[in-house]
Amino acid sequence: MHHAEHRTFAQPDAVREFPHGRAEIVKVGNGEVGRYTFEPGWRWSNDVKPIAGTVSCEAPHFQFHVSGHLAILMDDGTEILAGPGEITSLPSGHDAWVVGDAPVITVDWFGAGIYATRSESQTGADPA
Repeated sequence: MHHAEHRTFAQPDAVREFPHGRAEIVKVGNGEVGRYTFEPGWRWSNDVKPIAGTVSCEAPHFQFHVSGHLAILMDDGTEILAGPGEITSLPSGHDAWVVGDAPVITVDWFGAGIYATRSESQTGADPA
């Protein structure tokens, strides 16, 4: 039976650091929530791609944008500029980067478990 839980990003279950940013992961309920902080100069294809080992970001996201502006380019050519107070739902297959001089902070309810980790296809792990 599920019970009430109360968690904080002040005590994350995991912290994944990468150039110009970090991902803090909290396990709560039956899922994981991520808070991502991207500093000016951060770009997924430069700073996280070497970790993931994929052509583009394969982590899907359902995220709330807390601060800063994030440009997103989907593999199909769709472009999004997300800012504070906005919500984005992104399937796998995108690049993203910080626009401007302010850090970007997002809270992600969908892709946190695999964000900034080595792709299973790169490790030889069986995805089943």
